[in-house]
Order: sequence, then structure tokens, then C-alpha cells
Amino acid sequence: MSLLQVKNLVVEFPHRRGTLRALDDISFDIAPGEILGVVGESGAGKSLTGASIIGLLEPPGRIASGQILLQGERIDHLSHDKMRHIRGRKIGAIFQDPLTSLNPLYTVGRQLVETIRAHLPVDAAEARRQAISLLEDTGIPAAAERIDHYPHQFSGGMRQRVVIALALAAQPQLIVADEPTTALDVSIQAQIIQLLKRLCRERGAAVMLITHDMGVIAETCDRVAVMYAGRIAEIGPVHEVINRPAHPYTQGLMAAIPDITEDREHLHQIDGAMPRLNAIPPGCAYNPRCPRAFDRCTAQRPDLMNAGATRAACWLHDA
Repeated sequence: MSLLQVKNLVVEFPHRRGTLRALDDISFDIAPGEILGVVGESGAGKSLTGASIIGLLEPPGRIASGQILLQGERIDHLSHDKMRHIRGRKIGAIFQDPLTSLNPLYTVGRQLVETIRAHLPVDAAEARRQAISLLEDTGIPAAAERIDHYPHQFSGGMRQRVVIALALAAQPQLIVADEPTTALDVSIQAQIIQLLKRLCRERGAAVMLITHDMGVIAETCDRVAVMYAGRIAEIGPVHEVINRPAHPYTQGLMAAIPDITEDREHLHQIDGAMPRLNAIPPGCAYNPRCPRAFDRCTAQRPDLMNAGATRAACWLHDA
């Protein structure tokens, strides 16, 4: 049984010249305890997918069609109040900049205690005890003293640990982590990723990890979905997608990663740029940049199809 199911999700932005389709027929699922990576260039639709799941789509963006199911129940059409209860209790969120997730006017302890008491039936003393335990679990030294500190008294890496504690406070089944390490030093990034993996494994939570970093994906995820121009280009087990990519876009992404064992003057790059939402070409959106495109690619849009151990939206795999 899947914990999360996203079925044929379409997100649109109406504007004065018509409607822009930002997510176009996205489908995937996440099993309990699984870490699914979502990767792609800026503008591919990664963060928009996460925002749709946690009910934080910025107006005028709206879910035009499709379904989002959590434990078999639809959550995409719930009211703001009902969704706010699910967000925190069943779905935790970790964002790129910890300063936007923490209220600078309150101590981290007050924020943790309020979150725990809003979702769990415990008194103030027990909530504080759980908050200290969470800070200890996330690697905050001297948690019993630091619980009464304000966000500005923590370093960037420590603030992100507090945000992870906040996301886990109500023991959610799913964590949506949107670029959780981008603002951090490389050495701190690795610590945060290992922390997230360990805590979710211990608590049985599933994770949707949104990132543009294939290295983070390789280190962390069980499966990966590669997004391009609002669609999933390829999805499958992470070691298969990385070592045997089936979609030409994924192949280009993997070739662009420097290999420290090779001596070469120039890095590989994918020519061109991702199309704007108002200029997505017919057929496969990747066809203007694809070195293997043929006539069908410019006329018909491929859906995900079996491509060895993964599934790719590419006519090269149409048996």
C-alpha cells in the first residue's frame, strides 16, 4: 500500500493571455519508509509538486485536475483549515531557508512545544520533554539549555536541525523536504542528509526529497524521479537511473557531473535551455535539445513507458 499517491496531477496558472500549465499529468507514489528524490533544473516543477502535496500552492496557481491521496484518502480538495491540520500532523515540511520556517520572535522551544501540543494530546511539561528529546535527536548540543534560545542564536546548520525537529514534532508519516541543504556548507550538507535519513528510518517516515543535486540523490534516495518542463521524464531505482539512465535528458544530466578519475578540459553540457511555460514545444518537450530526437518526438508526446529497470517518457523505448 502506497503512503502517498499522486495521480495525473495538473497545476495551472491563469493569466490575462490564457492559462499556463506548470505541472502536466504528474503521477508517482511513495511507499512507507521510502525516500523518493525529485530532481531537475530550475523551473522543472519540483518545488511546485511539493507545494501541491502540502497544500501551499501560491495563488493564482491551482490544481486543475488529478488527485493527491495520503493513506488512500484524497487531500487535494480539502479546505484550508483541514489541510492545516494534516500539514504538521501527517505531513511535515522542511524548506530551503530555515529562517523562513522559524519565527524570530519566539524561542525554538516555544515553537516546538506549540507544534507538539497542537497535534498531540500532551500537556506542556510532556511537550517540553519531547521537544528537548527532538533537539537531542537532531544533534543540538546541550539541548536542555538551548531550547530557550532564539533562532538568531543558532548557526545555519543548527537552525536547519531545529527545522527538521519541527517537521518531525507531530510524528508525521511523510516529510516533504524542498532543497533542505542548499543554503549550507558542503560538510554541513552531508551531516543534515545523514540526519534526515537516520531519523526517518528510525521513525518509519517516508520522504520526498526535492533537490537539483544528483550527489545528494545518490547518497540518500531509494528511487528518483527526474523532472523536465512540468513532467516526469524518468523514474526508477536510484542506482539504475544513475548508472543506466534511459532518457536522453537523464543521460545528459549524468554526463554533466564531473568525474574525478577522468582528466578532461571541458565539462559536458546540455545545449539550450528549458522552455518557458508559454513556449513548450509540441511532442516531447525535450526534443529541441535532444541529440537523439526523430520525427515522432516533435509530433507526439510520450508517456512514461518501461525502459529496462526504470520508466522513461521517451519514444526510444516504444517496443
